[in-house]
Amino acid sequence: MSRASRMFRNVLMAVVAIAMAFALAPSLARSAYATESTSATHDLTITGTKSDHTYEAYQIFTGDLSTNEGGDKILSNVQWGEGVTYTGDLASAQAVAEALEAGTVKIEGLASQLTLTTPKATVESSAGTTVFQGLPNGYYLVKDKDGSQDNKQDAYTSIIVQVVGDTTVQVKSDVPQVQKKVKDANFSTGAVTGWQDSADYSSGDTVPYQITGTLPSNFADYETYAYAFHDEMSKGLTFNADSAKIYVNDDPNQDVTSLFTPSVQTNDDGTTVTWSAADLKKAGYELNSTSHVVVEYTCTLNDDAVMGKPGNPNDVYLTFSNNPNKGGEGSQGQTPKDKAIVFTYQVLVNKVDPKGLPLKGAAFTLQRKQADGSYKDVKTTTAGDASSFSFEHLGDGVYRLIESTAPEGYNKIDDIDFVVTANHDIQSSDPQLTQLNGNVESGAITFATNVDQGSLTTNVENRKGSTLPSTGGMGTTVLYVGGVAIAIASAAGVMALRRGKKN
Repeated sequence: MSRASRMFRNVLMAVVAIAMAFALAPSLARSAYATESTSATHDLTITGTKSDHTYEAYQIFTGDLSTNEGGDKILSNVQWGEGVTYTGDLASAQAVAEALEAGTVKIEGLASQLTLTTPKATVESSAGTTVFQGLPNGYYLVKDKDGSQDNKQDAYTSIIVQVVGDTTVQVKSDVPQVQKKVKDANFSTGAVTGWQDSADYSSGDTVPYQITGTLPSNFADYETYAYAFHDEMSKGLTFNADSAKIYVNDDPNQDVTSLFTPSVQTNDDGTTVTWSAADLKKAGYELNSTSHVVVEYTCTLNDDAVMGKPGNPNDVYLTFSNNPNKGGEGSQGQTPKDKAIVFTYQVLVNKVDPKGLPLKGAAFTLQRKQADGSYKDVKTTTAGDASSFSFEHLGDGVYRLIESTAPEGYNKIDDIDFVVTANHDIQSSDPQLTQLNGNVESGAITFATNVDQGSLTTNVENRKGSTLPSTGGMGTTVLYVGGVAIAIASAAGVMALRRGKKN
């Protein structure tokens, strides 16, 4: 083949190749971005849902859907969905979509910039799984219906999800939790427990409390976050206002007491203390879903305390922002209450004679042993017509009963030492007093126990003093006997003297 023929053949092949490339270009483009039907519908399944929710799905973006050769879904010619108004700074739905892709707008923050009026679908939730059926292609905001979770023990849902096929997502709805604890102290031994759900104390004792509140798993979705502790104290507990300290991240050095505004209300039933933070995100420390907010304070047990099984409960609950769709403002939820309880007891002493009959005129002092071995007066009674004595609002520990005045004609008893012990639930949502005992270490008494009334009752017996000889009794007889002996001795002496003279 001549050189000219070879050149012609190469040119012809090049032309054919170019022609084939142009002919195949549309099909290559179609394989790189395969356009999908705009009429396709899909199911959106939400897992982890609870009952008693009304979910709405708003189509915030719509457009032309295609799939590239890598399998990625591409939404082009983006438009706002029906009933969606954007209140942000960007010019169009396409601009917002491009900002989302670039990361300059976050999905979590977009919800607060949208006004939504027409849901694409509405469903009533089921426990575990809730399904939206037949949703067209697009981006959706799924949320609770406005007003449906106000003042409830739950939070509003906030999910933005791409639906371009059957899709499953986890519900984004979470609430904080709160718990109340108390420490128990035995003033006779000096032993102090860790934080638990129950304790027992005497009137005048200082009772330490701790409240711990968690944060929700979607805490980052909120622009602001209101947070308040509501602590309801029984009438038998006097709040020590200057004792309160609030800190975060389980670190007492991260003090946020000044962020919370305290409010104290007292009525016939007791005292309610509220610590409120308008925006916990202004704490000044790094907070996230694993952080804790801790309140520590003390109360003093007073003489209005209820003795025995009812105890003196102290309840707490949280109110908190529960609608991330509105940036955290407005709507609030409420946690269930959590309880700690303080028990206190009484010792009842009945003064009796050896026949078991009531005996008047005694007076007693009850003392409590201190950790250093000394004894401190708890209560002193006065002598009078009473034969029964009550020593109220006692915690566990070692006690000494001293009879300071005995009834007339009776001997004082020896001091009686005894130990008050009790069992109560230390880890329970509803702590109960289960056992009460008085163990005598010295003295001849026994206690009868009433757990419901929190009482230890005993009889203390007095015995009469010794009967001394009276004038004209044995003493006179002895004197008479002595006189006779002297007379006999004198007579014997006289007789001896006379015999001597005769001799």
